[in-house]
Parts: sequence; structure tokens; C-alpha cells
Amino acid sequence: MGERQAAGAPKRVPPARRAAATDRPRLRVVRPPARRSAKDAARLARVDLILLAASSAFLTATGLVMVLSAGSVSAAQGYGGNSFWYFERQVVYAVVGIAAAAAAYRLPTREWRRLGTPLLAITALLMLIAAHPSSGTSLYGASRWIDLGPVTLQPSEFAKLALVAFTATVLANKWDKLDDPAHLLLPLGPVVAIIAGLGILQRDLGTTLIICASVFVMLFVAGVRLRYLAITGAAGLAGVSFLVFGEAYRKARLFEAWLDPWADPQRTGYQLIQGLIAIGSGGWFGTGLGTSRAKWDFLPNAHSDFIFAVIGEELGLLGAFVVLIAFGVLIYAGIRIAVHATGTFERLLAAGVIGWIGLQAIVNLGAVTGLLPITGVPLPLVSFGGTALVVTLAGVGVLAGIARSSVKAAGTRTAAGRRASARKASS
Repeated sequence: MGERQAAGAPKRVPPARRAAATDRPRLRVVRPPARRSAKDAARLARVDLILLAASSAFLTATGLVMVLSAGSVSAAQGYGGNSFWYFERQVVYAVVGIAAAAAAYRLPTREWRRLGTPLLAITALLMLIAAHPSSGTSLYGASRWIDLGPVTLQPSEFAKLALVAFTATVLANKWDKLDDPAHLLLPLGPVVAIIAGLGILQRDLGTTLIICASVFVMLFVAGVRLRYLAITGAAGLAGVSFLVFGEAYRKARLFEAWLDPWADPQRTGYQLIQGLIAIGSGGWFGTGLGTSRAKWDFLPNAHSDFIFAVIGEELGLLGAFVVLIAFGVLIYAGIRIAVHATGTFERLLAAGVIGWIGLQAIVNLGAVTGLLPITGVPLPLVSFGGTALVVTLAGVGVLAGIARSSVKAAGTRTAAGRRASARKASS
């Protein structure tokens, strides 16, 4: 028997166990990268890019068709009889978004570590300008747009991508200190609070929730301790409750428009009821493309937030199901890209981007079908909205760029291995 350890002395941990605890994989859901050959990495990236491009192209094309159909009546009424007004603008936004996706695809992924902070600072300034009554444009009680003449800019959409890049940079830089709450809070906590505060100042709770939830997903994927996540989630839930019960219109949306829309079918419950009527009237195969009755001034925002209701009416359950499958493929492709990425920053960035797009799709679809409260967020790639479409397509380009960088990294490792083998053979 050796000497007993003195009372109160710290327990000695064997070096091997201490090293294993330090080097344990942190990432949840997204596994640490496997060392693959350039050929295997290229094959996986090719599949990832096909799934990503096919699903995003299908959803964008579907959005163009449905914006033309769902928005034709309101466009003709509001823009001098031009029923193609929304469609024409959405086509322009789609072209700009594709260009943004191509630029993001060509941009080296490591550049997002450098661009995240300045992009977020510029976005915060624009959000502050949009929230000010003298410079911002208000609609439905929210002030979240900047009118630039021919185009209208929504800065909070840029905040989604910028904050994801910033969060991925902070978590990657503090990778060995994620168990320390102080390092988690600084600088991430104040920055997220500022962006969320600007979103609330714009009276845009839906987008604010999407932004904060995306950061929460990244913290979970990064392997932050569950008790810290529980505290963060509880604090966020308390904040949301305060905001909901502190505003009469938000409280009405929760208790009347969502939980019991038939209590006031002509006011607070009107939009949800009309959306459900539109979906229900589509049946299995729909009433036919362009034949929606809901878009004739019955369903508010038929071409934007509630476009999925028109999809269900005109294309039926089968058409709506195809759209859901496309979103599932898009999310699956994003997860695959995160799994196959080679660096910690790249994996976190991919997880953040697909987390934001997936969460927004779930929130919109849940609101239209009555499963979640109405929050006013668009359906990604499908709803009318210039800034939202451009930024979402840019996010798709970021995912494609991460898949491309994984192939390059594997090729670099393979070439380095061959050179090392050649040097060893020659010696």
C-alpha cells in the first residue's frame, strides 16, 4: 500500500486521462473530420453540391412561379394594373442572389473569419437607421426597412449571415476555453444582445428569435456544456415571455390569433383562418396553378409570409409535400457539408448557416399551418422579398464554398503526404 492522499488535497488525475479529457471531441451532431483522400473528398463534395444546388434551385424556381401566381391580384391592384410587378422584382432579386451565391462560393472560407466582425458592425448600423422613424420605412407596425428608391433594404436579413460568421469566428478562436462561462459571454453575449435589441427596436420579434436561435444551435453544436445552454435557454424564454406579455398585439397573436383564432375570426384570427381554408380547399391535387381564391383579397400577405397556403391550395397536398421534401433535402445537404468540412470554423459556419435557414423554414411553415404563432418571417427562397432571397442564396453559396474548401484541403493533405513519402523513400 502506498501513502494515502492527504485529506483535502486535490485528486491526482493520470496524465493519459487528463490528455483524453482535454482532447475529447467537443462537437455534437457534427462529428470531427475524418482524414480522407482527395478522391473521396471530391466524391462526397460532388454529392453534397448536387443535393444543395438541386434543392435550392427547385425552391427558388418554385418561389418565382408562386410569387407570380399568389401576388398577381395584389400587384395589379397596387401597381397600376401590372400583375407581374412582384414577379419582375423577384426575378431581379433572384439574379442578384445567384450572383451573390457565386461570389460566396468563390470566396475562400477563411475570409469569413475576417469579414464577420466588420460585416456585423455595418449591419448593426443599418438596423439602427432602419429602426429610426425619420430614416426607416414602417409596415404593419414594424420599422425594419430602408427605402433606397428603386429597392428596399432589410438590414436584419444581413444580420443572420453576419452573426453566424461572427459566432463561428468567436467559438473557433476560443475553442479551448468553451468550458469557461466568461469566455463564452465575452464578446459573444453583448454582441448578440445588441443585435437582438436592435431587432426588438424594429418591432421584429420573429427575425430576432431566428437570429438568437441560430446562435443557440451553434453553441449546442460546438459542445458547450448543457447546463450553460439550459441557463441561456431559460433566460431567453423569460425575455421572450416579457416581450410577448408586455405588448398587447403580441399577446393577442399568442392567445387569440394562434391558440383560439375562431374567438375573433374577423380580426386577430383572420389571417390564420384564411390560410387554413386555403390549404384545406386544395385537397390532394390542388385547384390548379393560378386558380387560388385566397389571393383575391381574402388571405393577407399571400405572396410573402403565407405563400405556402397558396401552394397548398393550388398544388394540393402532394405539391406542398414536394416543397417540404425539397426543404428536407436542402437541410440534409447542409448537415452533410458541415459533417464533411475539414476545419472547426468551417464546420461551425456550415452548421450556423443551415441552422438559420432550417429554423426559419420551420417557423414559417409552423405559422401558416397553425402549429406555431404567426411571427412574420418569410419562407426561405420561396416568399417574396428581395433582401431575404439575396441573403439566403448567399448563405447557400457559403455552404457550397465550404464543400469546395473541403476538397482543396484534402488535396493539400494528400500532396503533402506524397512529398513526405517521397522524401522518406529517397533517404
